[in-house]
Amino acid sequence: MPEIMNLQELAAYQKGAIVSKTIVEKETGTVTLFAFDEGQALSEHTAPFDALVQVIDGRAEIRIAGVPHLVNEGELLVMPAQQSHALKALTPFKMMLTMIRSQNK
Repeated sequence: MPEIMNLQELAAYQKGAIVSKTIVEKETGTVTLFAFDEGQALSEHTAPFDALVQVIDGRAEIRIAGVPHLVNEGELLVMPAQQSHALKALTPFKMMLTMIRSQNK
């Protein structure tokens, strides 16, 4: 049965923490909501698949292959497969991450 969800309420901010909530998990991909307290970060890593970041709230710096990208509420950013990326929340920050599990051709 379809369920209406409120993105602002699915993952609440927690002081000094990163909170995640998986919304969809399928063989073909995942959709995960993240809430970062200000200053929280994900260290540099790579992923085998493309990922789409949809900014729900706040502002962050996302580095892709060493290049910084400032993202704000309402913006989208594609993180290409096999390229290193890292994230730092500049304010309390929420994003929805959609991982597409298919190989680039």
